[in-house]
Amino acid sequence: MTNSVPEDPLADPAATAASYPGLRHAPATARNREPIREALADLLPVRPCTVLEVASGSGEHALWMARSLPQLTWMPSEATAEGLAAIEDWRALCPDLADRVPPPVRIDAARPPWPGELVDAVFVANLTHIAPWPATLGLVEGAAARLVAGGLLVIYGPFNEAGDFTGPGNATFDADLRRRNPDWGLRDRGAVDAAASAQGFVVEPFHRMPADNRLLVYRRP
Repeated sequence: MTNSVPEDPLADPAATAASYPGLRHAPATARNREPIREALADLLPVRPCTVLEVASGSGEHALWMARSLPQLTWMPSEATAEGLAAIEDWRALCPDLADRVPPPVRIDAARPPWPGELVDAVFVANLTHIAPWPATLGLVEGAAARLVAGGLLVIYGPFNEAGDFTGPGNATFDADLRRRNPDWGLRDRGAVDAAASAQGFVVEPFHRMPADNRLLVYRRP
């Protein structure tokens, strides 16, 4: 990337991506970043703390959350070398955040345990429905081993409730996912709660989010 760095690359990430051929941009991050930030501001400590994000995608969430919540060190991760490179491209545009968004680490959610030290929270967005169910089980197991006592596992995305879709949009989305891969699809919130409980987590009240999404919260005793 040879273009000059915008004054604030995160202000309009779509425009930034348009200026840098090859820079990955996930439009959903721009839509959901503020509702997620507001929820995390209530959930996370006000003291300095560390969040490990699993399946960070482009890394835009990592940078936005660190920019917006200055007590956070936000550690991004991805499962492939290509994913790590995509995050590094965004990090290069935000040198002011380099000390609180360290270089991404390679983590496969489905293959715990994950390397690294204990963290205060593990966050993941839009993973459970675009991965086979074992990835969710691995996510919960891996998070349980990486969290400090009292730490939080926070999972954002669309979920079914008691076996039913929460809206027609999610029903259509689920059908499309299953056409693309029969191992994908919306998970039932109760099934994720049960998986977390089996790993010793305490199930906390979930947050209703825009566009029929949920923010599931689990606390390690």
